[in-house]
Amino acid sequence: MTVIKQEDLIQSVADALQFISYYHPVDFIRAMREAWEREESPAAKAALTQVLVNSRMCALGKRPICQDTGIVIAFVEVGMDVRWEGTLSVDDMINEGVRRAYAHPDNVLRASVLADPDGARANTRDNTPAVIHYRLVPGDKLHVEVAAKGGGSEAKAKFAMLNPSDSVVDWVLSVVPQMGAGWCPPGILGVGIGGTPEKAMLLAKESMMAPIDIHELKARGPANHLEELRLEIFEKVNALGIGAQGLGGLTTVMDVKVSEYPTHAANKPVAVIPNCSATRHVHFTLDGSGPARFEPPDLAEWPDIAFELGDDVRRVNLDTLTPAEVRTWKSGDTLLLSGRLLTGRDAAHKKLVDLLERGEPLPVDFTNRLIYYVGPVDPVRDEVVGPAGPTTATRMDKFTRAMLERTGLIGMVGKAERGPAAIEAIRDSQAVYMIAVGGAAYLVAKAITGSKLLAFPELGMEAIYEFEVKDMPVTVAVDSTGESVHREGPRIWSAKMAERIGVRTV
Repeated sequence: MTVIKQEDLIQSVADALQFISYYHPVDFIRAMREAWEREESPAAKAALTQVLVNSRMCALGKRPICQDTGIVIAFVEVGMDVRWEGTLSVDDMINEGVRRAYAHPDNVLRASVLADPDGARANTRDNTPAVIHYRLVPGDKLHVEVAAKGGGSEAKAKFAMLNPSDSVVDWVLSVVPQMGAGWCPPGILGVGIGGTPEKAMLLAKESMMAPIDIHELKARGPANHLEELRLEIFEKVNALGIGAQGLGGLTTVMDVKVSEYPTHAANKPVAVIPNCSATRHVHFTLDGSGPARFEPPDLAEWPDIAFELGDDVRRVNLDTLTPAEVRTWKSGDTLLLSGRLLTGRDAAHKKLVDLLERGEPLPVDFTNRLIYYVGPVDPVRDEVVGPAGPTTATRMDKFTRAMLERTGLIGMVGKAERGPAAIEAIRDSQAVYMIAVGGAAYLVAKAITGSKLLAFPELGMEAIYEFEVKDMPVTVAVDSTGESVHREGPRIWSAKMAERIGVRTV
């Protein structure tokens, strides 16, 4: 009988979470590298370059790949011959590991978990509790898969109760475009079919932990219906042309995983959950001999590339920016921002709009300013700010018109597309929306040379700061005329891919 010591599990969870915060899984690095090598869309290739450069920087600097260091999910298989040595419940052991990992002084991770989700939404400050799933199995070992799942990709999860005769492929193809780019493609789609509603969601989530092997499957050919389904969804989703960061390109998904479970004769529950370009998970086994050990990936796995901008880049001085200059920018333009940049996201926007509604003064002057939708990781050592990638901009859509029309704000920086209401507000105010690359948080942070708290300190990482930035790279996603790169890019690339498919089938 194996004895699992309390401290061994706690330390293993803590070490695993630190490990995945700065190391992509090797299979993911290889898949991302392959996607980068074959990509033909300049905008998508530039985005993939940033993700790969950021990934290598994080591996070297041991800092988070993404500022959203995720909600922790653990799949725990407990051997029936395992005995425990300790005073805590297994839930409490795992949560203590989470607590230690997220407060590690050399690599502080962002605490994003909120208690009372429909009420006060108070941050638990240590990213606990984790979401834990157990399975009792024969044997004398403890197997644990630990993942850290970002909120942007979790927000795009979809579920449906299909009729038994409905097509799973058709349903997936209908919902993936609805996801937009807020899940930071390219990544992995997990699909769960069958069981009950909650079982289908769990199947989809767990399936994403399997190694990326779609190209091996394609080479040998499918052996059963599920493998046929994987290949069909993979080919047809990529044919949508959504591409990296939704900019249009060849690769939207790097793999599709499908798991199934028997279901009621009247039902076909189906769930799809995306994993983003900051995919983070690792497996470990405890056999009573001590805590788990994790082997870093070989740096040779990353391509030897640098993030370089072309000659058509425009340099922008934020401290002298005018509405007239903003109106000269066009959708798809690459800009380098330097100067003072405000920050703020969901909670800050809610407070600002509430002040406007009450006719009270704002704590910050937004006249001719840009705001960056970000919630950075706390800095360590000599950092000005920790990894500081963008958050999903659509969550700010409902505040956009008020901010543009009533504060003097002339532009925003975030992640992924904007919805119709926000685009209309941007067009009506002749403002602009730009994107930074999701999944390149450490790279973006290197452009931040100063940081000053301006308002709402009680919001923690969601407070309003003023960043001093130097050559921060962004792409104009919605220009002052309402032209959106997230509409045009996928449209162009889906047409190109349809043409190629047509040529191959002739």
